[in-house]
Amino acid sequence: MIAAMFTSYPRTLTVVAALLALLTLAYGGAMDAVYPSLLGVFEWLETTWFGVIGKTWGAAFAFVEAVHLLGLALLGGCVLAGDGRLLGVVLTDVPVQTVVERTHRVFVFGLSISLATGIFMACGVATKIYYLPVYWFKMLALSAGMLFHFQIRRPLLSHDIQSLNPVVVKMVAVASMLVWFMVAATGRWIGFSG
Repeated sequence: MIAAMFTSYPRTLTVVAALLALLTLAYGGAMDAVYPSLLGVFEWLETTWFGVIGKTWGAAFAFVEAVHLLGLALLGGCVLAGDGRLLGVVLTDVPVQTVVERTHRVFVFGLSISLATGIFMACGVATKIYYLPVYWFKMLALSAGMLFHFQIRRPLLSHDIQSLNPVVVKMVAVASMLVWFMVAATGRWIGFSG
């Protein structure tokens, strides 16, 4: 039984192992040893071009933040449309495979925009976010979201979705929505912190 599970679900088990490793790093005491050494990296980030521009030109930071929000809107819309279709709630007149494929392409674009602009914004306030615990929760949630999307959801749904167990498809959709909601919630929480 255990051996069959390892051969049947290698990607899922890899993602679960990676998430457990991240949680162990974050809460098992290992982060306490790594955390102080990261302060130098965050201080350096503020001295980069991105950091200097983000700190000194408020208009540039505001523009990049607006683009970041647009990227997040694309990402969130794709999650809601794609997973909503998997749940049979939205776009029911369009084939499920079509919705999943098209939302994935836009999702990758939105994620790319969000990551690029997020790095720029983080450089401008690097030492501030270093001391915010919610920032580290956000990075953990973002890592979990990307691992889940590209290692579990995407490979599973790239095959014929109609041949999959409907309960599994719905569980994947709910898990995807929950993990990306956590990313959005922790990101918004950063705005209210510090």
